[in-house]
Amino acid sequence: MTKALQSVALGLLGEHMSHCVVQAAAAGAPGADEKVREASEAIARLVRS
Repeated sequence: MTKALQSVALGLLGEHMSHCVVQAAAAGAPGADEKVREASEAIARLVRS
């Protein structure tokens, strides 16, 4: 993966975590666990690439 694509991927992941994951966890939303799982999977994909 090129550095530019890695930068974009990290930016998207950061946005997702700072909005979706944090809000779901703070609200105690039923989907909070799902959001954390999604973030973990995204990190795993980024590391493998």
